[in-house]
Amino acid sequence: MMDEKKIRSFLALDPPEEVLREIGAVQNRLRKLIEGDIRWVRPEGIHLTLKFFGDVSGDDVANIATVVEKAAEGERPFSLAIGGAGVFPDPHRPRVLWLGMNGDVERLLVFQKGLEQTLQQIGFPHEERPFRPHLTLGRIKTSRGLIGLVRALEKGEEYTAGRFIASGLSLMQSELTPRGAVYTKLKWFPFSG
Repeated sequence: MMDEKKIRSFLALDPPEEVLREIGAVQNRLRKLIEGDIRWVRPEGIHLTLKFFGDVSGDDVANIATVVEKAAEGERPFSLAIGGAGVFPDPHRPRVLWLGMNGDVERLLVFQKGLEQTLQQIGFPHEERPFRPHLTLGRIKTSRGLIGLVRALEKGEEYTAGRFIASGLSLMQSELTPRGAVYTKLKWFPFSG
């Protein structure tokens, strides 16, 4: 019997193209301020991850879809504003450069926590790290030789990329390639509450 191919997947909110263009402009501003070993995320690959599953089976995808569809049906769209740059875990050991979120963030936190709990009930481990809504701009390979990051972050609030209404969430497939991850939308769940 052949092993079933696993699907690397996650749940995400997708900013619209005009916001992605603004995010690209923010990245270009930051590229001019920061020198170092940073792998910048292509704007079209930027999304707000609500839950990363890793490798799952086709049956898992169907079970995830059932849970997420029900959760999305009871939720209203989220109004989100993109802005404020920062790093994880902290400026002394930067690994991820990000843009933050404003707007319906408290309601989004409650929604994500409920999703996390419901998905745990069907066998998906609870994420240990707290959910912090952000959009990853770049991944910092090493902080050695990193110049300008602290100065760029001092202007963190100046980096904005517009507002958007998140009217649903997507179950995404992520295929890792030598040129970076390629994302495919498996299913979309509208917020219809």
